[in-house]
Amino acid sequence: MTEETTTKTNFIREIIDEHNRTGRFGGRVHTRFPPEPNGYLHIGHAKALCIDFGIAEDYGGLTNLRYDDTNPVKEDVEYVDAIKEDIHWLGFDWGDREYYASDYFEPLYEMALQLIEKGLAYVDELSPDEMREYRGTLTEPGKNSPWRERPIEENFDLFKRMRAGEFPDGSKTLRAKIDMASPNMNMRDPVMYRILHATHHRTGDEWCIYPMYDFAHGQSDSLEGITHSMCSLEYENHRPLYDWFLDQLGIFHPQQIEFARLNLTHTVMSKRKLRKLVEDGFVDGWTDPRMPSLAAMRRRGYPAQAIREFIDTIGVAKSDSFVEVELLEHIVRDQLNQNAKRRMGVLEPLQVVLTNYPEEQVEFFEIPDFPHNPEASGTRQVPFGRELWIEREDFAEVPPPKYHRLSPGKEIRLMNAYFITCTDMVKDEEGHLIEIHCTYDPETQGGSAPDGRKVKGTIHWVSAAHAIEAEVRIYDQMFLDEHPEDLPEGETFLDHFNHDSLQVLRAYLEPDLANAKIGEAYQFVRDGYFTLDSVHSKPGKLVFNRTIGLVDSWAKVHKG
Repeated sequence: MTEETTTKTNFIREIIDEHNRTGRFGGRVHTRFPPEPNGYLHIGHAKALCIDFGIAEDYGGLTNLRYDDTNPVKEDVEYVDAIKEDIHWLGFDWGDREYYASDYFEPLYEMALQLIEKGLAYVDELSPDEMREYRGTLTEPGKNSPWRERPIEENFDLFKRMRAGEFPDGSKTLRAKIDMASPNMNMRDPVMYRILHATHHRTGDEWCIYPMYDFAHGQSDSLEGITHSMCSLEYENHRPLYDWFLDQLGIFHPQQIEFARLNLTHTVMSKRKLRKLVEDGFVDGWTDPRMPSLAAMRRRGYPAQAIREFIDTIGVAKSDSFVEVELLEHIVRDQLNQNAKRRMGVLEPLQVVLTNYPEEQVEFFEIPDFPHNPEASGTRQVPFGRELWIEREDFAEVPPPKYHRLSPGKEIRLMNAYFITCTDMVKDEEGHLIEIHCTYDPETQGGSAPDGRKVKGTIHWVSAAHAIEAEVRIYDQMFLDEHPEDLPEGETFLDHFNHDSLQVLRAYLEPDLANAKIGEAYQFVRDGYFTLDSVHSKPGKLVFNRTIGLVDSWAKVHKG
C-alpha cells in the first residue's frame, strides 16, 4: 500500500500556499532538517530530507541543517559526519547554514529564566518514578508536584545552582507550569531541563544541564527564522507545547506541520532498535548492507536517485501506512537496468573441460557492455579457453521437464562463444559431481551455427585460466515478519531476525571486473546487480555486494 498523493499537490504545499496568500511569513519559506547525532540516517529520514529540502527548493527558499545535540550521552562526532555525507549523497546542500542546538544553549537558558520569572516554570525534585506516578493516565488527570508552588525567587536560585553543578544527576529538573489535568499528556508540566554531568561533543564540560527536545526545538526554530517546521506524525500531540513555549516567550512563531512517517515492510525504523542490532552483533555496524541506513544502502549499491524517486513515488500523506519494500527494490532495479554494465560471474562454480579444444589456445570474444543495445554501448575483450567455470545450477544429470540448460548428451550455447555438448561427468569417491566434459563445435564461433540449427539453452561462463576470484555477498530481507515492529505481546523484533539474510560465496568473475571501482554498478548475467564493497574490498581482495536480484516481485504483482 502506498500513500496516495503526489509530491506537487500535497497538504504541506497547500498550507504554504495559504501562508503566502495571506502574507504570514512575508512570502518566505525557510525549513530545517534537525537530526539527532546518535545514529546514522535511514530511509525514513530520506523522506524528511526530501520534504524539508525539496519543498524549500521548489519555493525558492532555504533549508538549515541543525543537529539536535541536546543529549551528550548518546551523541558522537561519527554520526555528525555521517549525516552530512548522507545528505550530500542524496543531492541536497545546506550551504553555510549548519547549526547545532548547542549553539543556543545560552539563549535557551535565558529563555528558561524568563519563564521562571513569569511564574511559568519551577524546579522539581520528584524522582522519575514519582513523576510518572504524579503524571496520571490518559483517563485520569495528574497531580501537582509538591514543589510546583515554590516561590519564583527560590526557583530562580535553584536553577542557577543547577547550572553551576551543585546537584547530582537526576536530583532536580526544571518543569513548565501548564496544566496537570490537560487531556494532552505533553502539557502536564513537561520537563524542560535535566541535570546531566556528561561531556558534550562540542561544548565539553561547560554545561551540566541540558534542555529537552520539546523546549529546545521550537525556540531554535524561532532563533533561526524558520517558517515551516516539518516533522513526523508522532509530534502532532507535541504541537500545542511547541506553540505554548513560543507564545509565552513572545518570540517569532514558526508553523509546525506534521506528516506521516515512512513505514517499510520487513524493516525496523526505530534508532533504538537499529542500535540494538549493531551493539548485539546481529549486523556488521550501521553500514551493514542489510540495514535501512542510507550509508548501508549506498554501500550496497542503491543509487541516490532511486531513493529520491521512491520518496517522490510514495508521496506525502497525513495518515500512517505501510509501503512495500518491494516497491523500493523495483525502483532501484529499474534504474540499475539502465546504467549497470553487464558482466559474467559464476557464483556457485562447476568446472567444464572442452576435451576437443586445443589445450594452449586462448581466444578473445568482443562482448558489448549492454547486449540489449550493442550499437550504443562499449565493448570489452573476454578470454576463452579449454577449461571454464559455469553455474552449478546450469547442469542437471537428470534434467526435469522443460530444462533448457546443460545435461548429458544435450547441446547448448555458451553465451557469445560456442555450442557445446556434454559427453561425460567426473565424480569424487562419494559420488559428488566435480567436473563435466564437453565437446565444442568450432563452426559455431560467436554463438550461432552456420547450418542454421537452433539450441534452446544459453548459459554464461568464465574462463578458468583467466578468472579472478572474489567474495560475493548475497543479501535477503533482515526480518522474516512483514511488520517486525508490530508483533503480538511477548515477541520482539529480534525474534524475527533472519539469520540467513547474509550468504557469503566464493565466486569466479571475468577478468575485467578486477578494474571495478567503488560506486560502479554491474549486472552479473542472470545473478543480479552488484557493486564493489567499500569496507571489505582491499588490494588483492575483491568483495562484491549484490545490490538486488533480477526477479521483480513488485512489478509482477502490481503490473501483472
